[in-house]
Amino acid sequence: MEDCMKERIGFIGLGSMGAGMAANLLEKGWPLTIWVHRSRAAADRLLAAGATEAASPRKLAAACDVVILCVTGSREVEMLIKGPDGLAAAGTPLLIIDCSTSNPSSTTALAAELDAQGLILIDAPLARTPKEAAEGKLDVMVGGPAEAVARARPVLEAFAARVIHTGPSGSGHTMKLLNNFVSMGYSAIYSEALTLGAKAGLTPQVFNSVISGSRMDCGFYRAFFDFVLNRNENAQRFAIVNALKDMTYLASFAQAAGVANPIGASVRNGFATAVATGHGEKFVPALSDIIAGLNGVSLVEPTT
Repeated sequence: MEDCMKERIGFIGLGSMGAGMAANLLEKGWPLTIWVHRSRAAADRLLAAGATEAASPRKLAAACDVVILCVTGSREVEMLIKGPDGLAAAGTPLLIIDCSTSNPSSTTALAAELDAQGLILIDAPLARTPKEAAEGKLDVMVGGPAEAVARARPVLEAFAARVIHTGPSGSGHTMKLLNNFVSMGYSAIYSEALTLGAKAGLTPQVFNSVISGSRMDCGFYRAFFDFVLNRNENAQRFAIVNALKDMTYLASFAQAAGVANPIGASVRNGFATAVATGHGEKFVPALSDIIAGLNGVSLVEPTT
């Protein structure tokens, strides 16, 4: 009986996070329709498992009650919703769940605009990694009206271990930016500290022997240093160009709020330097190699 009452879910954004999230929805009995704009391989796996494919976002909206977006940011979200063949063009009432890391000011304005058209938009950005997405153990921060969040919660729990209602529309995306500010700030600090150490003859191995297991240790540190020490390219699958995008959103948010954020600006500029020097598609832990290289040192022990 419960399966008969499940809402029809649409999903757009089958990247490294979205593919695992969509698979969990399907495995847990949610009727799933997808629209593909990039990852054909993930789509084909989902279709083989019972998903349906829509020809456009508008047609997906017409076939669904709830649509989840897991794309890069605000520009992509606005195009998918407001474009000529977008979700809003279907003219059907929808609950749209934006799991992207978007600009809070865009989210708030878009939610109000859609509300006037009979559509509900809530922001539900994600924390953790593609591994947890596949395992159904993500953390989700949700901004929106309490009744909409309550409606979305069973859907979100298909791929999340923790669903935290952060407050009104836009608050989920604000919290996500703060989360990413802390994690990207760690990345910048680790990279600079390792470079300073290398200049003084201290290897990453020595650095790690002091920090690992101390009060400065944490899950983020361990993932970052899995790359630094073991050269595991997949330790943190988050592109530097997306880190810059998020820190740019943070700068916009701080400016709108009238808050001085000198540390945020410094972190953003570190990632901007990495992108400007051609390293945007590398994953975040590679920032350590980039900063070291710009300072004429290497964090990789020479093989002899």
